[in-house]
Amino acid sequence: MADPLILFCVLLLLSIPVSSQVSELFYPGFKHVGTNLTLEGIAEFENDLGILKLTNDTSRLLGHAFYTSPIRFKNSTNGKAFSFSTSFAFAIVPEYPKLGGHGFAFTIAPSKDLNSLPSQYLGLFNGSDIGNSSTHIFAIEFDTVQDFEFGDINDNHVGIDLNSLKSNASAEAAYYTDATTKQNFNLKSGKAIQAWIDYDSAQNVINVTISPRSSKPKTPLISFHVDLSPIFEEFMYVGFSASTGLLASSHYVLGWSFKIDGQSQPLHLASLPKIPIPRKDHTALKIGVSVAAIALTLSVISISIYLFIRKLKNAEPMESWELELGPHRYSYQELKKATKGFRGKELLGEGGFGQVFKGTLPISKTLVAVKRISNDSKQGLREFVAEIASIGRLRHRNLVQLLGWCRRRGDLMLVYDYMQNGSLDAYLFDEPKWVLSWEQRFGIIKGIASALHYLHEGFEQVVVHRDVKASNVLLDSEMNGRLGDFGLARLHEHGSNSNTTRVVGTLGYLAPELPRTGKASTGSDVYAFGALLLEVVCGRRPIEPNAKPGELVLVDWVWNRYKEGKVLEVVDPRLDGVYNEREVVMVVKLGLICSAHGPRARPNMRLVVRYLDGEVEIPEEVRPPSGSHVAGFDDFVSSFASSSSFDRMSCYSNKEMDASFASLSTSPLYLLHGQTR
Repeated sequence: MADPLILFCVLLLLSIPVSSQVSELFYPGFKHVGTNLTLEGIAEFENDLGILKLTNDTSRLLGHAFYTSPIRFKNSTNGKAFSFSTSFAFAIVPEYPKLGGHGFAFTIAPSKDLNSLPSQYLGLFNGSDIGNSSTHIFAIEFDTVQDFEFGDINDNHVGIDLNSLKSNASAEAAYYTDATTKQNFNLKSGKAIQAWIDYDSAQNVINVTISPRSSKPKTPLISFHVDLSPIFEEFMYVGFSASTGLLASSHYVLGWSFKIDGQSQPLHLASLPKIPIPRKDHTALKIGVSVAAIALTLSVISISIYLFIRKLKNAEPMESWELELGPHRYSYQELKKATKGFRGKELLGEGGFGQVFKGTLPISKTLVAVKRISNDSKQGLREFVAEIASIGRLRHRNLVQLLGWCRRRGDLMLVYDYMQNGSLDAYLFDEPKWVLSWEQRFGIIKGIASALHYLHEGFEQVVVHRDVKASNVLLDSEMNGRLGDFGLARLHEHGSNSNTTRVVGTLGYLAPELPRTGKASTGSDVYAFGALLLEVVCGRRPIEPNAKPGELVLVDWVWNRYKEGKVLEVVDPRLDGVYNEREVVMVVKLGLICSAHGPRARPNMRLVVRYLDGEVEIPEEVRPPSGSHVAGFDDFVSSFASSSSFDRMSCYSNKEMDASFASLSTSPLYLLHGQTR
């Protein structure tokens, strides 16, 4: 009798449904949801309204809401993903009517604890896992910011994302009124919008449909053929993710329906909770106010007018160029509070440009670096405006992000992401906390190559950085390299040439043609990148004034060792021989190729990235980089001393020039962490 009893118990246990076997969800509002949904970040239930609020109007934060238990998305027997259907109603209310920030996404992920970032990452990814197939993330994004890093089509689009924020398919927000007539509308209108997402596993097709009405259009906005079986694991979590950036939006979910292998239950906008819209009603005030209250009100108004007029007199008037600058403008008081009054303990470093302070923004608690440009700095208003205009609209994981700016009378300030690990320069040449491994070095140069490729070809204009060097490469908390300091950058349209004729930059990184032509180009950036490659491998500066005559110029010394077949002798001895020999040789050869005398002989950054990624084999033969580098350098020094056209460097005398060799970097970003020489 024991065996039948055991068998009966086993069958009974197997017949009990477990939470992971849930196949249908239905939330016609979110009152009294309890623990069915797990919230993270700033996501919250507004129980009095029955609304799920993923984000509010606070900058650079994220919110997650996932069904608490995992759901079976794939047949364990044949590995085929199940069909599913979902519909939900949402609303996006931006902080400023026409400026969204950033967006939200319907998400299916292997974990509800995503190691993610806000802003352009939508709370789904961080800078290092985008495009990694191991993330197994499926998302339908509703994006209200155009991010050039991810190839966004505009700032009002819907996209299908598979393991990346570079959408596999996307379309401007719209719905079909009939089979052919498309009606565009604004995702960030603040009004309720309904979305339907249907996956047919038999046809391997995803259909995405949206509409400001309850009725589902017959024609989907996006229809994309793909087999989700490789994306999905057997059990996945389903929910929503949202984030804010420099600008913020409140992202609301009003209702949600979901079903595996079937049609999800319909939602009706009229029966769902309404978005809270503050309305001003002065009728009750007019009726109920007493004479004493009126007098008090008038007193308050008078005081307010007085304070406003006084503030207006002290305020810095907006100039025409300020109206066109993209990033967020911070108030002086906000930055003063963030840096604790610009006190000495928060000072990270200082130089000829001014000072850099560490700060914590009062509301978001974000760590920042505030560059305060002094009145007598040579980086004046022109460079200040250039730095804002250049990088304010740039978005790339390997660029130091400009968060905002401030101008108050003679004070000019820029606010950047705070880079916890300082500059690459300090790790290569100073006495760092630890020696960078070859793996870290190789990852850093690949990141900077990707950033330069984006600047030269991936942005709406060509951005010539003009000051690529180790001290302008900052390292974030994960030791990813980020290129910064755009004070010398110049932009021009694709297909045209830069019209600047002012020679600027840092000795040792200047391309040979610059003193002769005065024209910076993408090719001169490539030359500087070549010098950076050799620095990273060798742990030496491009110019070593105290070195032996044959080792004064790094590229000449490396070339001599290379042609003698002793290329590994140039490797930084601090690596103790622990490195990938193939990668080291490839980087050395690439550094020499990028150091070619003429810009046409240098590869563009697209090709450089392909070399570093191993997509293209680097040429076996490498020509001498630029003839006699030492002779050319001596000629350059002679012309340098008498030239009056040099922008940043003309302030040096011959006597002071020796000091400039010993301290090549004058970059303000070098000082972000108090790393002075």
